[in-house]
Amino acid sequence: MRDFGAGFGYLVQGQKWVGRHGRWFGFGLLPGLVTLILYTGALVGLGYGADDVTAWATPFADDWTSPWLDVFRGTLTALVFAFGLFLAVITFTAVTLLVGQPFYESLSEAVDRSEGGEVPESGLPLWRELWISARDSLRVLLRVAFYGILLFACGFIPVVGQTVVPVIGFCVSGFFLTEELTAVAFQRRGVELKERLGLLRGRRTAVLGFGVPLTLAFLVPFVAVFLMPGAVAGATLMARDLRGETADDDRDGDAQENDQEHGNLSSSSGDQKVHHLPH
Repeated sequence: MRDFGAGFGYLVQGQKWVGRHGRWFGFGLLPGLVTLILYTGALVGLGYGADDVTAWATPFADDWTSPWLDVFRGTLTALVFAFGLFLAVITFTAVTLLVGQPFYESLSEAVDRSEGGEVPESGLPLWRELWISARDSLRVLLRVAFYGILLFACGFIPVVGQTVVPVIGFCVSGFFLTEELTAVAFQRRGVELKERLGLLRGRRTAVLGFGVPLTLAFLVPFVAVFLMPGAVAGATLMARDLRGETADDDRDGDAQENDQEHGNLSSSSGDQKVHHLPH
């Protein structure tokens, strides 16, 4: 549970970071707003058409008597919409990050700069970065689709399908959501998808502590848009820690400059107060 709390701490710290840097918060809202409009339309269409899809896919049940027909198709319709929502939560981040690649990469660099130390840059042209991001997102989406189909099938198991399966679904969503968000910082560091997944699995509990609350929050309309800038900032902090990079989380670069200007940093001691995010 301690590592779960540490993961949640990255999320909170990321939101605090953009709260202190209002310009970056506004900068990071734009891609999410564009993606939200597209996804809202898609989910509304799915909500209206899910029952028709269910009826079309189950012609064998046309002759069933009530209430079995209504119960069967009603449950299946709910599962279809839940599956669509599951994919929306995962792909929303991927699409938003793809649309806002230049925005979020600049934001992530600003977080690295404020934490001190080296600020990695990919050195790749924008089209190359977009290609790598789209390619990796597709690979992740295929993994998500596999788990989604598996969980969808398990949803028909009595009791387990209504209790255990949704919990597992949120954990899967949280893990891959975190992967997509940390990819912004990892890609600038030249970390490939396979290595990223290995790093995240090594801190699985922390990853769930970051991703599961964010997944639940993303279910609330419009919340995803406002949390995305802070989520990218928090994911950058997590990526730094997973890579073993030091972080001064007591103060950002702007605060240090302010202290230097006012003579608040001691020059008589060679020691600097450096904190590491908890493991």
